[in-house]
Amino acid sequence: MSKTRILTTAKTIKQIIGSKGEDAAVSVLESKGFAVLKRNYTVHNVGEIDIIAEKDEDIYVFEVRTRLNRGPFPDSAESVIRSKRNKVMRTAARFIDEKGFYDRNIVFEVIKVTHDEQGNVLEVEFVPF
Repeated sequence: MSKTRILTTAKTIKQIIGSKGEDAAVSVLESKGFAVLKRNYTVHNVGEIDIIAEKDEDIYVFEVRTRLNRGPFPDSAESVIRSKRNKVMRTAARFIDEKGFYDRNIVFEVIKVTHDEQGNVLEVEFVPF
């Protein structure tokens, strides 16, 4: 008899709320005319990008930060520190290389998603990277 390993796919509350935040961000992007090219684009040992979208020939790279509505501080956009920005930019460079988007303008933004105690999305805001 061989032992089999059971993989669990159970998500934590934080992961569920984060996914809801990303879904809300995608909905807002699509309503504003963006075409989502990729979600959760990952390059091993480099980094991960939450959403890559296109609008008017520009490529947009979005880092989504979902936070509980607890007043103005700390600002979730401020949580995207230099090391995270560097990882996102290196990962974006790989995506651009992979797709051949060398002639495109690349825009980096943080999407702040605020939710209430129950995880309901209250606000979606765009902040320059």
